[in-house]
Amino acid sequence: MLAPQALNPHFDSVLLSRVEDAGLNASAPPQQRWVDGWLVRFSAGKAKRARCVNAVADGRLTVAERLALCEQVFKQAKLPLVIRITPFTRPAHLDDTLAAMGLHSIDDTRVMVFSGLGGLAEPVLPADLAVHNIGLDPFAQRVGALRGSPLSQRQAHAERLLHSPVPFTAFELRSQGEVLACGQYAVEADLVGLYDVFTTPSARGRGCARLLCQHMLVHARERGARHAYLQVEGDNHPARAVYHRLGFADGYAYHYRGV
Repeated sequence: MLAPQALNPHFDSVLLSRVEDAGLNASAPPQQRWVDGWLVRFSAGKAKRARCVNAVADGRLTVAERLALCEQVFKQAKLPLVIRITPFTRPAHLDDTLAAMGLHSIDDTRVMVFSGLGGLAEPVLPADLAVHNIGLDPFAQRVGALRGSPLSQRQAHAERLLHSPVPFTAFELRSQGEVLACGQYAVEADLVGLYDVFTTPSARGRGCARLLCQHMLVHARERGARHAYLQVEGDNHPARAVYHRLGFADGYAYHYRGV
């Protein structure tokens, strides 16, 4: 298990830094601004990546001064203040500082990385299964409905995808018209990120997520991707097992701090 705020030494640290940047780019909402070196995001969507503070530079103000400014932004957006803590967080002592201020750690998340795309083959699908491309707005509505997300979060998700600075491509795995799994990827240079992979409860345990992810990775490789990454909650053991079988390994971990 990786220690908090540690990089896996089996991966090039430059690659992991690029993965972090790519993840930030792929999750960028229209609602964001800079506060003294901190990237503040305040989307109304479900994903915490799009409604948190990303402390990516040292800045000139004290931590307390910056937090006060960030609190104003989140108060105006009617959202709770949440700070994302990664191995790249600046200042480096921010996590300890926030803990001392009483902010609790939540949502342990792993960034998993895979550099073996060249060895992947297109999966052989059973005769009753097919992968279909789907538009970004319908995808946001589809995955939101499967998750039970309210309409406001689905709309915010669609808005973020349609205005993303990097292009997304979305897919569904279907059997006789029934959606079994869905997911999407974002390609930036030679990096591909897998996002919003979801299997319907009735189809779990049948290998649907693995088939869909393998198809997406091969599809992205044909568009220049050489390295893949994804973000998954640390305690989501079934999903992590699927990604491990595909060849992914933990690159680093992150978590959030909130009141």
